[in-house]
Amino acid sequence: MSSQIKHSGVIESIEDNCVHVRIVQTSACAACKVAGYCNAAESKEKVVDVYNTTVQGLKVGDVVMVTTSGTVASRALLYGFGLPFIILVAVLVAVLRTTGSEGMAALCGIAALVPYYLLLWFCRDRMRQQLAFSLEC
Repeated sequence: MSSQIKHSGVIESIEDNCVHVRIVQTSACAACKVAGYCNAAESKEKVVDVYNTTVQGLKVGDVVMVTTSGTVASRALLYGFGLPFIILVAVLVAVLRTTGSEGMAALCGIAALVPYYLLLWFCRDRMRQQLAFSLEC
């Protein structure tokens, strides 16, 4: 997954070193002619924050292209879904084997995610640099 991921968007607002871009994320079947009649087709509007970019010449309402690499997307998926799943399952199995209580195992598994997400929140500035987007005008 080393290819570029690109989404067209519109600049919603500009702050000091951050540009907020509204993109429309669509599923693969959203372009289908019968998508209006099907529940599988969906699209969502999202606001992407692009940090450390030159804002000269950019204004609210400009159409831009938000890009990132496939490795950045893979890393974000790992941090957001992969590692929490592994933590949840590991704690669930460990507590279930030691106590035999499914309820206790479920509560401990969910509780084990709280420190993980707190750690992500405390490391958000470092992660912002690793999981960066860029703009193409």
